Amino acid sequence: MYKRIFTKNLLNLTIVVIIFLIDRLSKNYILELSELQNGLDIYLNPYINLYLIWNKGIAFGLLSFNNNFTYHIVTVLIAIIISIMLIAVIKTDGFKKYSLLIVLSGALGNIFDRIYYSAVPDFIDIHIKDFHWFIFNIADIFITLGIICLIYAELFFNKTIDDKKN
Repeated sequence: MYKRIFTKNLLNLTIVVIIFLIDRLSKNYILELSELQNGLDIYLNPYINLYLIWNKGIAFGLLSFNNNFTYHIVTVLIAIIISIMLIAVIKTDGFKKYSLLIVLSGALGNIFDRIYYSAVPDFIDIHIKDFHWFIFNIADIFITLGIICLIYAELFFNKTIDDKKN
C-alpha cells in the first residue's frame, strides 16, 4: 500500500518538476540570449517572434501594476491560489488531477519569477500581420493547457445525478 502511494506521488512530483524545468530552461535561455544580444527581438517565421518583455501583472500582462504594494498583494493572492490548487490536487484523481498538476506546474514557474525577478519574463509573440496576441511564456502555455483540460473534464466527465439515472 505504501509503495503504491509513494509511486503515485512520485509520478505527480515528476510531472511538476519536468514542467517547471522546461519553463525554467526556456526562460533562462531567453534571458541569456537577450543579455548576449543586448535585447531580444527575433523573427522566427511570419507568425511567431521572440520578444522579451517583463510582465508585472497576471497572465498575458493583465492587471500590470507599477505600485509595489499592489504587486505584492497580487503575488500573495497567487500564492494562496497555488496552495488551494495543491489541496485540490491531493483531493482529486484521474484526468482532473493531472490537469490540475499541469496548471500548478505553470503557476509555480511564474510565481518563482515573480519572487526572484519581481516580474515574469514573457517572450513568445504570436501574430498575424499587425495583430499581435499577448506575449506569453512556456508556463502560460501549460496553465492554459491545464485549464482547457479542466473545462473538458467538467463538460464531458462530470455526470449529474439526473444523467446517471438515465
